[in-house]
Amino acid sequence: MKLKQIQRLVTAALMAALVFVATLLIQIPIPATGGYVNFGDGFVILCGVLLGPLYGGLAAGIGAMLTDLITGYAVYIPATFLIKACMAVIAYLLVRRVGKRWFAYLLASVCAEALMVLGYFAFEALALGFGKAAIASLMPNLAQGAAGILIACILLTAITKNQRLADFFFKGE
Repeated sequence: MKLKQIQRLVTAALMAALVFVATLLIQIPIPATGGYVNFGDGFVILCGVLLGPLYGGLAAGIGAMLTDLITGYAVYIPATFLIKACMAVIAYLLVRRVGKRWFAYLLASVCAEALMVLGYFAFEALALGFGKAAIASLMPNLAQGAAGILIACILLTAITKNQRLADFFFKGE
């Protein structure tokens, strides 16, 4: 295994741990659906932008789903893994297309969070059988999305402005 691959793998493991901790750190329950609002989404978006679609998607999905596993939300594991991995991939693709600028970070974050809101709504309404009751999760998920957008934009802008960090993550693209 090459040094760059090892660095990317270790960074992905670190990012999965950060997603896990940020998701676990603050959890506000949603009584109507049994889910919870958390602050991990900013790090999910960060995973995609910094690590690319494969490593970023896996780090985001694994970190978030492990939180569901240990906090008693096992029924959400498949949805969480898929939604968070897709959020990271969307963020990566949009930033790659638009460029590493604040506008790209904002656009990528908004699109990724829109996927999160719609993804959990669809999962709760269809797979969990909540039907119209899943509407109750829209506002809390929008609040979580807003927090994720803010966190991701702040962190990505800070990383881009720090030349050493920017070189570590973005060199060789």
